[in-house]
Amino acid sequence: MFIITLEGHEGEGAYAVHDEYGENVLYLFVDKDDAMRYAGLLEADDFPPMAVTEIPDKQVISTCEHVNCKYSIITPDELVIPPQTDDPVSEDPLEESP
Repeated sequence: MFIITLEGHEGEGAYAVHDEYGENVLYLFVDKDDAMRYAGLLEADDFPPMAVTEIPDKQVISTCEHVNCKYSIITPDELVIPPQTDDPVSEDPLEESP
């Protein structure tokens, strides 16, 4: 499996997305090329340089389950794109601060 990390900080964590409940979900890519494409999309969206790191399947899944981290296995027949980072609610000029 392949995960996406910050370049130069591969041992310090991995990129994850938020699900509909606001919880982090770690993307585990089966195919390295898919992970590289996704990392490229992140960088095109002004993320810092990303790296694709290979991790043994059983190790990463076991670690996720041990620390109660959600994960999603992205197979070659799935298309995932980075979520929109813009939050139109917070940019509403009529919204008052609490």
